[in-house]
Amino acid sequence: MTEPKTILDPAQAKMDKAIEFLVEALASVRAGKASTNLLNGITVDYYGNPTPISQVASVTVPDARTVLIQPWEKNLIGAIEKAILVANIGLTPSNNGEHIRLNIPPLTEERRKELVKQIKSEAETARISIRNIRRDAVEAFKKAQKEGMPEDMAKDGEDSSQKLTDKYMKKVDELFAAKEAEIMTV
Repeated sequence: MTEPKTILDPAQAKMDKAIEFLVEALASVRAGKASTNLLNGITVDYYGNPTPISQVASVTVPDARTVLIQPWEKNLIGAIEKAILVANIGLTPSNNGEHIRLNIPPLTEERRKELVKQIKSEAETARISIRNIRRDAVEAFKKAQKEGMPEDMAKDGEDSSQKLTDKYMKKVDELFAAKEAEIMTV
């Protein structure tokens, strides 16, 4: 007989992954403040291999409006600069031959609203994935009931998966609200 734990534990693990994914997606959204996360996902050609910028240079945030990139090899400056331009993150790198500086302009009201729409869509994607995980868990309980799980145990399992879903939906809402407040703060 299937134990409710064997259905709920994988569902919770999947919901944790959905939250992790949302956290990463929100971190990559520029909120008008400098962050080393801006360069996540941008790779530079390093001896024929696509390599993340953070692995070929020191990336620091000297102040709230600047990201400073100091390549470990001077010949990489041009490649890093080109990679940032190609990534189309809305920033123009300026280099002085030793390091690259990214100045973060203050966000306009219109751009803030666009960013809120973008994070709202990321949050909705997370909610959909959590609801799909709940649906799969509920179906697994119904299947287990047909295979001999007592009805009350299956119903308790379905209730538990709903409680789990509610808990994770609340997390999504909290993450969204925090990021929205960060973006809308001038």
